[in-house]
Amino acid sequence: MFCWTQLDENLDQWPHLSELVQCYRSDWIKDDNKYGHYESISPVSLQNQIFEGPDTDIETEMQLASARQIKAEDATDDDIPSSSGRQFNNNDFAKHFGQSPLPAYEPAFDWGNERSMIFGQRISETPSTHYGSGLKISVKVLSLSFQAGLVEPFYGTICIYNRERREKLSEDFYFSALPSEMQDAKVPLEPRGIFYLDAPSASICLLIQLEKPATEEGGVTPSVYSRKEPVHLTERERQKLQVWSRIMPYRESFAWAIVPLFDNSIAAASGGSASPSSPLASSMSGSSSHEGVFEPIAKITSDGKLGYSSGSSVIVEISNLNKVKESYTEESLQDPKRKVHKPVKGVLKLEIEKHQTVHTELENVSESGSVTNESLDPGDPISDIMFSKSPRNGLDGPQSSNSKWTGIDGKDVSRNVSNIQGNLDFCVNDFQAFDFRTTMRNEPFLQLFHCLYVYPLTVSLSRKRNLFIRVELRKDDTDSRRQPLEAMYPRERGSSLQKFTHTQVAVGARVGCYHDEIKVSLPAVWTPLHHLLFTFFHVDLQTKLEAPKPVVIGYAALPLSTHAQLRSEISLPIMRELVPHYLLDSGKERLDYLEDGKSVFKLRLRLCSSVFPINERIRDFFLEYDRHTLRTSPPWGSELLEAINSLKNVDSTALLQFLHPILNMLLHLIGNGGETLQVAAFRAMVNILTRVQQESVDDAERNRYLVNYVDYAFDDFGGRQPPVYPGLSTVWGSLARSKAKGYRVGPVYDDVLAMAWFFLELIAKSMALEQTRLFSHSLPLDEDVPPMQLKEGVFRCIMQLYDCLLTEVNERCKKGLSLAKRLNSSLAFFCYDLLSIIEPRQVFELVSLYLDKFSGVCQSVLHDCKLIFLQIICDHDLFVEMPGRDPSDRNYLSSVLIQELFLTWDHDDLSQRAKAARILVVLLCKHEFDARYQKPEDKLYIAQLYFPLIGQILDEMPVFYNLNAAEKREVLIVILQVVRNLDDASVVKVWQQSIARSRLFFKLLEECLVLFEHRKPADGMLIGSSSRNIVSDGPTSPKYSDKLSPAINNYLSEAARQEVRPQGTPDNGYLWQRVNSQLSSPSQPYSLREALAQAQSSRIGASAQALRESLHPILRQKLELWEENLSAAVSLQVLEISEKFSTMAASHSIATDYGKLDCLSSIIMSFFSRNQPLAFWKAFLPVFNHVFDLHGATLMARDNDRFLKQVAFHLLRLAVFRNDNIRKRAVIGLQILVRGSFYFMQTARLRVMLTITLSELMSDMQMTQMKSDGTLEESGEARRLRKSLEEMADEVKSSALMKECGLLENALLMIPKNFEENRWSWSEVKSLSGSLLLALDASLEHALLASIMSMDRYAAAESFYKLAMAFAAVPDLHIMWLLHLCDAHQEMQSCAEAAQCAVAVAGVIMQVKSPKCLFACSLRKIPEHDYLLLPFCRTICFLFLNIRKSLINVKKQRGRKSLLYISIQKNEVTYK
Repeated sequence: MFCWTQLDENLDQWPHLSELVQCYRSDWIKDDNKYGHYESISPVSLQNQIFEGPDTDIETEMQLASARQIKAEDATDDDIPSSSGRQFNNNDFAKHFGQSPLPAYEPAFDWGNERSMIFGQRISETPSTHYGSGLKISVKVLSLSFQAGLVEPFYGTICIYNRERREKLSEDFYFSALPSEMQDAKVPLEPRGIFYLDAPSASICLLIQLEKPATEEGGVTPSVYSRKEPVHLTERERQKLQVWSRIMPYRESFAWAIVPLFDNSIAAASGGSASPSSPLASSMSGSSSHEGVFEPIAKITSDGKLGYSSGSSVIVEISNLNKVKESYTEESLQDPKRKVHKPVKGVLKLEIEKHQTVHTELENVSESGSVTNESLDPGDPISDIMFSKSPRNGLDGPQSSNSKWTGIDGKDVSRNVSNIQGNLDFCVNDFQAFDFRTTMRNEPFLQLFHCLYVYPLTVSLSRKRNLFIRVELRKDDTDSRRQPLEAMYPRERGSSLQKFTHTQVAVGARVGCYHDEIKVSLPAVWTPLHHLLFTFFHVDLQTKLEAPKPVVIGYAALPLSTHAQLRSEISLPIMRELVPHYLLDSGKERLDYLEDGKSVFKLRLRLCSSVFPINERIRDFFLEYDRHTLRTSPPWGSELLEAINSLKNVDSTALLQFLHPILNMLLHLIGNGGETLQVAAFRAMVNILTRVQQESVDDAERNRYLVNYVDYAFDDFGGRQPPVYPGLSTVWGSLARSKAKGYRVGPVYDDVLAMAWFFLELIAKSMALEQTRLFSHSLPLDEDVPPMQLKEGVFRCIMQLYDCLLTEVNERCKKGLSLAKRLNSSLAFFCYDLLSIIEPRQVFELVSLYLDKFSGVCQSVLHDCKLIFLQIICDHDLFVEMPGRDPSDRNYLSSVLIQELFLTWDHDDLSQRAKAARILVVLLCKHEFDARYQKPEDKLYIAQLYFPLIGQILDEMPVFYNLNAAEKREVLIVILQVVRNLDDASVVKVWQQSIARSRLFFKLLEECLVLFEHRKPADGMLIGSSSRNIVSDGPTSPKYSDKLSPAINNYLSEAARQEVRPQGTPDNGYLWQRVNSQLSSPSQPYSLREALAQAQSSRIGASAQALRESLHPILRQKLELWEENLSAAVSLQVLEISEKFSTMAASHSIATDYGKLDCLSSIIMSFFSRNQPLAFWKAFLPVFNHVFDLHGATLMARDNDRFLKQVAFHLLRLAVFRNDNIRKRAVIGLQILVRGSFYFMQTARLRVMLTITLSELMSDMQMTQMKSDGTLEESGEARRLRKSLEEMADEVKSSALMKECGLLENALLMIPKNFEENRWSWSEVKSLSGSLLLALDASLEHALLASIMSMDRYAAAESFYKLAMAFAAVPDLHIMWLLHLCDAHQEMQSCAEAAQCAVAVAGVIMQVKSPKCLFACSLRKIPEHDYLLLPFCRTICFLFLNIRKSLINVKKQRGRKSLLYISIQKNEVTYK
């Protein structure tokens, strides 16, 4: 406690004091850029995607279900918080087919969580304060009442007390209760006392002690407040008490009470009286000390009824006050031998309230907000000496909204009251009780406090006296008449420091006992003559004409220099009178003592000071620091060196308490001392940091006290002297170079490396502060501080230090030491910090130096370090905006990243491959969701940064193919996102180099469709698994397995965390009862978190299907929702890219095979062969039409017959679907094919293709279904196929159908380029449709007769005949059904008809190819375009055998010569 004017005048004489005061009073300054700042766009739910099967119509079902919902139950999904997605820009959809694939892949992206998983990641600590943890309790005295009445003033104290240890935990809070006639209307309301606790405990209680004016001898005794009869005071008693209380200034003990705060089970305090129930036990005991919201607490009202208060306050009525008859000490209160007296018949009413702690409040303060630390009481003297740190807005210079600095102010807190409003619930008059445990905690002092608490205990005299003690602080003992120092704290609030204070009166006692607490403000530096003087008075308590005059009994003196730091009990003799120089030993012989010189006065002291260290070694260091600074010591400073070296022997508690000023002084010596002092200070600093780090309670890699020092307390001396980073870099670099040269530097160097993070962050902050101070006065208000160019010598020194540290990382990594990885992370964060401070190209020199040390494919552990390094520096807020290493280059960091990640994918270490892929995804997600980069030009710029990665992959495709499925997904999703955000001019570069390169790019797109396809277990042939598909079965959709990307784990974890109960959810919490009623078993976990944890714990060795089934139904639904959206987004993005390729191919501006357009044909076949959502089919048809408009001639040429056949098959397949939207689009697709045939091929050829594919489709379809009577009827699939074929030729409905599907109404009538006339003919379309319907009818009739064919051979023959006629357009199908008809006739012994069928088959063959050519050519010589004849070659021999057999039978029957002679010898056929 200081008189600041006197102190400020004397600080120059004591540099260490100046440092201490500056340390405690200066602003805390934090660099907001240090831990990154990320503001993401708002999230939104994923949309349900519809994946239809042939027999499903989910779209219609959803529409019907939505229509049935009443308006009240329209619990809008958008209003329910969900973890399943992120806000997508609607403007984005205008130019794209669907949502971006990256948000669909990472719908629950959490930058903070991803960042925390980086090895060695720095974690920001909440700034520690004096009251930085635990509970905060306020106590307010509402009233004091007695049954006898309140006619004289009562005074009291309240403190926090530990009943088990019998120890005070806080200083006293004073209050008074005055009669109404003595109250002053101008006096403000009774203040509250604010107390701080570490944690709830049953032994913690409030100790309340009451006192009243000393009792008049022969007057009204205190027993009137506890007597039974009469209850009320008589008028005479009231008058006597009123008169006496006005003339008696001295007080005596009256009553006491103990109120347990957290223990309802303790019913009584020592002394036998019942203790009130614990007011906060129900709400606070065992609760977290950092709750942000407090539940209402039961409130005990005066009438005994329970109510609820508005906040967390509770009213406590203390009705059993323990009355005392004699003076006492606090230690004797709970003595079991203590005599119990009658309780006072009165009630003391308190309001006790729990508040948020400073720790919680600081977390809630916004970065640019302002708040005043409520641990200080403006207007109270303690506010003058306890300067706490709390966030404020601004530094000594211009600040803008995007300033990187947040100041945390310790100045003028008492005058910054306006900031309290709306944020804190304390008022100016509240009293902040000092927490005595502050001086005993193992944590740094952060406030300036310097006071002494004096506790007189007993005075033992030979005769009874009415004794009280006056206490004062004197500067010397030369003249007792000189006025004492104004150093005593008054009990009345708002008063200034007083010259003396006095205790209560011990009435009529030989042994006077006291429980007073006297607070003394100490001088900054005291001399051996500074002492406390105790004056003992006896006062006569009889009524006289004037106020009683006390009589001096004796004196006692206590020198501060020898006793102030003592905690034990002190005994002093009492002098009869004072003589000059009574403190000197030589003068004590002249003194006369009471009680024969015995030490009859006992007292206890409690020193609370953050200025005066109890530890002697710290005091010696401070003293030598002063001598060195003031140049009063020899120039070589040997005493200072000895004091510095002795700091390593200081006990940990004292060292930690004075950590901040000690570090500041050592840094001052490192920056300004000679080389010897620099090295000694640096080594001492390393030793101190190592000790602090090793004694971390939480075993964190970065001790929170050291983090707080670097982040908040260190201000580089406030600009009062040169920055510390040049000197620190020099001395550390010198030590590092000595180590590199092989010199012995001692074991301290390992400690230096272990604490390198501290020194590197210190250097970075010193630079940042210098940068701010350089530009603070010349910078316009709205501009950021520009980067600082380091001086050549300083940068060279830092480069050398960095090089030495990299060598250490390299060497220690090879030995497998964990220190190497931590040092690697520290070096990465050093570069990260410098990117915000100095010229980026200077940082690039450090990055380049790092990559040179770890060049190429190095050892696995070294490569892992390199990946961690890149992770950290690329996470910088301004990564996107970084320049190139040369002015003409683009982002240097992105180019380095791409190169190293690609190198990692070629690495043997599988885990590092996955890590590299994950780094890429996380980084792109950070850009994509960053609120700063949502403009199209920003997205384009970012995409161009990562565009070279696509080129590298295309150049080295084997590297990509060596990745596993999960890694491929990560890489492909990045490629899709990059291409999505590129402009056409950039995308076209991928396809301009070579045909092979374009094909490889489309191979990547096909991989996307394979790896992100969403397939359900029930998916059958009609959704793409037919053996005829040109794309073989790929892996099923991404399942929940341990090999999957972390994206899905993040998504499911977020979904489980944000579990939301819709309205109407049962109270038992079973959200999934609506899903499946069988799931309500007792073993089913109640929480989605529990369900996810159970599934994750059983992942090892399980198959993907088993893992999926182990998921909770709701999580499985979430998983399917994620898969559906991801698959849809990927398919639509690939479609969009394909459409761009088609457009560019039409202008011949790219490199591709223009003869076949195999890139387009292969990707279109991939689209058809995969299960696609409804949204895809809606977007696909316009693209399909556009592609055939541009490239119909090429795609419908004979070289692409295989492609056309596949397209025709899949369009007919989709025409069977129950969903009308898909079926109609298939009809339009068939019409587009027919339109193309009119211009680019013969319609007959298309007829053949459609007939063949229709036959293949019907062989896999279920053409019939069983009726209830057991007979067969036409199936729904067959009816839908018939309807589609009919609509294909429906001229009336065509226009409306086109418009509904997103095409122009006259799209079929539009003339392609290079054609002059419209060739569309509805008649030919109807003819084609009729032939297809004929084939459908014949096949259906054949299927319906299947059950009777074995019995009715005539019906079978008739069916075969109709099939042969229906498929007459396709020779191989025509022949097949003719052969079946031939066999049927033979079985019926109709030989002539059988022969006729055989001859008809031969005729068909002769029409297609002459027999000579047919038999002369081998299979290999048959041209590709004659592939239709391939089946003929297998059956031709059997054909002629049947003809021969039939003709022989005819000859036998009719007796005529055979017209055809056939002989078969050794499998050779000859004929005439």
